[in-house]
Amino acid sequence: MMRPLALSCLLFTGFVSGCSTFKGEVSAEIPVTRVAFQSDDIKLQHLHDAAVARLQENLVPFTDEMQVLVEGGGYPNAWLETQPMGGEMFAKRNLQVGLNNQLIFMLTQREDGRLPGMVIAGDTARANGWDVSPPEAHIWMPEVDILADFEMFQGFCFPEPAWRMYHWIGRDKDYLKLLYSNLKGYDGYLWNTRDSNGDGVLETWCVWDTGEDASTRLYRRWAPNRWPFDKPPGAAGVPSIEDPDALRRYWHKGPMDPMPTDEQVKVPFQSMDIMAYSYSARAMLAEVSAELGNDMERHWRAKAEEVRDGLKSNLWHPERNACFDRDKDGHVLPELIHNNLRCMWYGVFDQEMADAFVKNHMINPETFWTPIPLPSIAINEPLFYNGKRNNWSGQPQGLTYQRAIDALENYGHYAEVMLLGQKLLPALIKNDCRFTQQLDPITGAPSGQRPDTYGPMMLAALEYISRMHGIHLDVVEGEVWWSAVDSDGPGFKYEQNWGEHFFRLQFEDGLMKCFVNKQLAFEATAGTRIVTDLDGKILEVVGIKSEIVSTQITQDENTVKLKVAPNTVHAVRNGEAQLMSSVPFNLPQ
Repeated sequence: MMRPLALSCLLFTGFVSGCSTFKGEVSAEIPVTRVAFQSDDIKLQHLHDAAVARLQENLVPFTDEMQVLVEGGGYPNAWLETQPMGGEMFAKRNLQVGLNNQLIFMLTQREDGRLPGMVIAGDTARANGWDVSPPEAHIWMPEVDILADFEMFQGFCFPEPAWRMYHWIGRDKDYLKLLYSNLKGYDGYLWNTRDSNGDGVLETWCVWDTGEDASTRLYRRWAPNRWPFDKPPGAAGVPSIEDPDALRRYWHKGPMDPMPTDEQVKVPFQSMDIMAYSYSARAMLAEVSAELGNDMERHWRAKAEEVRDGLKSNLWHPERNACFDRDKDGHVLPELIHNNLRCMWYGVFDQEMADAFVKNHMINPETFWTPIPLPSIAINEPLFYNGKRNNWSGQPQGLTYQRAIDALENYGHYAEVMLLGQKLLPALIKNDCRFTQQLDPITGAPSGQRPDTYGPMMLAALEYISRMHGIHLDVVEGEVWWSAVDSDGPGFKYEQNWGEHFFRLQFEDGLMKCFVNKQLAFEATAGTRIVTDLDGKILEVVGIKSEIVSTQITQDENTVKLKVAPNTVHAVRNGEAQLMSSVPFNLPQ
């Protein structure tokens, strides 16, 4: 049986309780974080407060010393596709939990490099009988009373959040060395197993490898739900769909009559998602290498570019401005899917690819810009299905809204993030501040596994608020983003603590007053984002509105006046502003 990396109980409990690090002493105390938000918009205030309060319901003790933020909304466990990302977003409110959401995966990695798709608290595992599951599916760790699940990849929204947590916690090098080992091992596992035909394109083998539960594009091609094996469906020595027991166990159910044959199983798919997993791991390995000074940065950057080139040459269709998977017979899966936006989250698209997808599809009302945008499959595709219960065939998902922020910001599409927030927040308010997994793409009606407390939707709402009416910390760059998108909007106050740093943005009558450690740092008219260093020195002005905005910024008795177009970034130096970059912006038609 494959075992996880050798760990002691102290490894789980010591670091997170502040007793010891992975190799000895803690280098620094974990900083305290806090967020406070007050708005004259009563409905927005209620939405914010409801999200903050209900997130507390998703805090679960996984060990005696480790509290983890689970997905919630009917999902009681920690999934790799959601919880490292969710934990890092929660770090601005509880840094310890944000760290735990990385460690729970980092410390359960198998010896062959594979990370668990899901980690389950002991009490939950026993209550569901999972503690006696087949050994190829789960590894029970009684010394820390958790179960690591290896039935599926379940996404890989891990490298970037884990890297950010290194900066949040004060740049602990022992943590960083473990992260390097995790990422290197996982990337190695992908290329050792998931290129089963040696064509240089990594593969999806089951529905839950990419977390697309009930997706018609996978179900119609008879992909199994789960697949814990290191050989693909159809290979020698693995279960067959023609075996009734295997059908029930791995395909879960067989709704078609007559029963399918092995030939009807169309996985492995050449997969944009799995290629993006590898790119993300390798790109982050390059960043970690630079920080560690291990002389591997150039190696990993070159290896990441190999993956991008492979994706672009095999799965990108320039005439359609999007990526498309291929089935095991090499046939292109023709439906347009939101997974292109996931590729942008992982950073595997180049700028030209990202701009093309956003312009031609993301903001296109005939594909993804529905009244409530971002369905999982484009609304004009035959496989689009407006299913109301945990179905990645149609309804926009809270997890997609959560990912979309970084996906767009990675490529400078800041104004499009505002457009999404202006769609999502009113829909959630209309739904009486219920945070469900999905929303109807036409009406915005809530649906999903449970009627409320779905973590990704709550975190998405809070993140859009911080980008539109508040403060966001870029801890990697050591920068503060100050934003007030509506120049004539209601007044608000947003505060963020991070250890010894304290930031406050007060907005009233169209004017932002921004304070660092209780001292006024600068004033600015609203409608743009002001980027400063941690001491409040102005570095950039960013266009976040859909039109050109005239803005005025005053710092240290110096005033800068400029016009800022959507998705433009202006550098501010010595009291003068100069255009630094510009990304295309197109309004939905």
